[in-house]
Amino acid sequence: MRQKIAHVHSYNIRYLDYDNLGTGTSKVLVLLHGIGASAERWLQVAPALSKHYRTIIPDIVGFGYSDKPTVEYTMDFFVEFLQGFLNELRIEKCSILGSSFGGHLATEYAIRFSNKVEKLVLAAPAGIMKTSTPVLDQYIMAALYPTYENAFKAFSDMAYNSDAVTEETIMDFVNRMRLPNAKYAFMSTLLGMRYAQKLQGRLGKIISPTLLVWGDNDRMIPPQYASAYEEIPDKRLVIMKECGHTPYVEKPQAFNRIVLKFLTGEASSD
Repeated sequence: MRQKIAHVHSYNIRYLDYDNLGTGTSKVLVLLHGIGASAERWLQVAPALSKHYRTIIPDIVGFGYSDKPTVEYTMDFFVEFLQGFLNELRIEKCSILGSSFGGHLATEYAIRFSNKVEKLVLAAPAGIMKTSTPVLDQYIMAALYPTYENAFKAFSDMAYNSDAVTEETIMDFVNRMRLPNAKYAFMSTLLGMRYAQKLQGRLGKIISPTLLVWGDNDRMIPPQYASAYEEIPDKRLVIMKECGHTPYVEKPQAFNRIVLKFLTGEASSD
């Protein structure tokens, strides 16, 4: 793993670059985290994915340890950021795996730049659900009032099995949400997602093969919302049992097997 800094539209963007690790592959996989998260959210799955792809994980602008400018965090802003980030790294085409808010961004990018996305993986993507849930409300509370107790409850509610919630995860979230402008970026992003252009009626523009992965016990964005993605011409859905909102954290090996089979067409031994 290598931590790097990219300069995108005058912003410093921190990212992790699993640069082939000797695989010799030129294929790129970009992982996009959820709201309030950072590149670290993918650490349990990135090493195995990097055996097949150059795996790149940005702290999306406004989050993690990237710059958090005082701007409107609209979906247009994030799409322009992602395009600028890929241009900066000279990536013409890649596969994208996005979770929750990152799934919303990945979906919007695949609609607007369909020829630049090789394959698309959406893990419980946001963008369809326009009303909140109690689990999402608790997560927002933890972001605005980042105490250990609030964060522990938020992450426990998000998971099927709270044993998947580590001390490191909680403290990392608390520390990052106390950074300057972190709360502003979080709330501005929530508003940006709420008032974003509707995905329904435009999902048919996605031409890349698409995989939807959902935990059967996701109480933040329930799996019932998967039906809204029927418009995508080439799509498939996998429901992972005994998983909450982040199956790549709760069952990383099973998640990787599902994703790599879709991406490579081969069964994975990882």
